[in-house]
Amino acid sequence: MAHLLTPDICVIGAGSAGLSVAAAAAAFGVEVVLIEKGLMGGDCLNYGCVPSKALLAAAKAAAAEEKNSRFGISATGRTVDFSRANDHVRQVIATIEPHDSQERFEGLGVTVLRETASFTAPDMLIAGAYEVRARRFVIATGSSAMVPPVPGLDEVPWLTNETLFDLREVPGHLAIVGGGPIGLEMAQAHRRLGARVTVFEAQKALAKDDPELAALVLDSLKAEGVEILENTAVEKVGKTEGGILVTAKTKDGKAIEVSASHLLVAAGRAPNVTGLGLEAAGVVFDRKGISVDKGLRTANRKIYAIGDVAGGLQFTHVAGHQAGLVIRSILFRLPVTMNDDMVPWVTYTSPELGHVGLSEVAARETYGDKAKVLVADYSGNDRAQSEGETTGRLKLIAGPGGRLLGADIVGAQAGEIVNLLSLALSKKMTMKDLAGFVAPYPTLGELVRRAAISYYAEAPKNVWVRRAIAFLRKFG
Repeated sequence: MAHLLTPDICVIGAGSAGLSVAAAAAAFGVEVVLIEKGLMGGDCLNYGCVPSKALLAAAKAAAAEEKNSRFGISATGRTVDFSRANDHVRQVIATIEPHDSQERFEGLGVTVLRETASFTAPDMLIAGAYEVRARRFVIATGSSAMVPPVPGLDEVPWLTNETLFDLREVPGHLAIVGGGPIGLEMAQAHRRLGARVTVFEAQKALAKDDPELAALVLDSLKAEGVEILENTAVEKVGKTEGGILVTAKTKDGKAIEVSASHLLVAAGRAPNVTGLGLEAAGVVFDRKGISVDKGLRTANRKIYAIGDVAGGLQFTHVAGHQAGLVIRSILFRLPVTMNDDMVPWVTYTSPELGHVGLSEVAARETYGDKAKVLVADYSGNDRAQSEGETTGRLKLIAGPGGRLLGADIVGAQAGEIVNLLSLALSKKMTMKDLAGFVAPYPTLGELVRRAAISYYAEAPKNVWVRRAIAFLRKFG
């Protein structure tokens, strides 16, 4: 007979979203049951953000010699030990792991069940030997790599983000299906660590970002030796004596064959909804994820869905933000609204590529000629010049009254600069605000101020401004 648990909140999924809800609720003395069938920490810690950024850091170190030569510094006997780079990835995961561990959360007062959860009723689920009836449920099961229906894929070995970081030897030739952020980050990392890399993208690479700025990233990767085949769809794969043969076709019908040693599938993410018994719970979902309203509630008002499983923007920081909204809604009964327009994102290639708010195209569609694009190039920034990081550009999108509508940036530390712009956007700041703050010299943050000041570039030519100055001069 199943043991019945009746917590205030039941959280399904111990990734970043679920852990945030469980920790916050427990801190307020609320009884919480947390259910996780896989690894604590979820995709971000074990297969996603943490290992990918750790590998990128190792790759950046491997690429430093060429950059250092510009400063008159040279080194001989440079070697890349891929297994040690993998050791660094493992060490970073191990260092963070205790923060997400079952022991820590049990210490916070959370009941942790390492089981598969499945709803049996709108207010009940079963998890192993337990039945859980909670006042509120939060589904935070995340997503997994989406596997495209490529003929022959079931006949060859292939990698996803869940298996890529298990490699102990550098691939001879890594073929990547997908030219989004994950595909291109891993393309650059493995190229810098010694692999030959070919990326296949059926549409445009980095299609969600500003095309002008995305082109700078693609040019940089190509200059490092990454082969990027845009508008090229993989039609089939097959085994060869030396590895894997990838057959693709361009939009104009040209056939392409590439022989690779390894194949990475990075063609998007699919929400983890299978086996949850969502039909029994009265939760509406489709292949894009669980349907939620602006307050992150499902069709069953007792059940929330947050993070990747709820569709929308699939980022760890979105999951964390949504966790905070759910806590406000469940514990304090406050109305909450998820606003995707305020969410920033960053692709951590070199150079980095960041975005927040409206794009240039979206701003012009909404505001027409009242939308202005203000630009500051890295080449005009003294810090960028001193560090040899002059490839980059910042775009601020200003609307009526000079209000910040959005921003796009490519270049060194773009992600850190987006932090400032995300805050400015959330506080509805104007170009006057961004032009008026004091930036320490020399910093890349001066790019923001320089772009904002350009909003007033025509002021000296305004005849009324000139007349006002002339009038005021008469008073001494």
